[in-house]
Amino acid sequence: MPRPANRAREAAEALAIQALNFLATEPARLSRFLDTTGLDPASIRAAAADSGFLAGVLAYLGEDEALLKQLAAEAGVTPAEVDRARRLLAGGEGEREVP
Repeated sequence: MPRPANRAREAAEALAIQALNFLATEPARLSRFLDTTGLDPASIRAAAADSGFLAGVLAYLGEDEALLKQLAAEAGVTPAEVDRARRLLAGGEGEREVP
């Protein structure tokens, strides 16, 4: 049975992947993201395997309130939940496992 910390991390990763898909559904959003990050479309799949990159996706959305609100509404979460997921993936909140 997965530990609560593992489930929280999996949920955070799933939200970040959903956020990446959210960016990819609109060419202008994706283009702006790629320009900002310096990535190209071919490298996104490999980068998405890294939790630091996923945290960066959520951080990117957190810098644009309108995008953050759109993602949160589409994902059925609050903007605060998106920020908690970002912190978790960045190695902050929720990283320690409790015995």
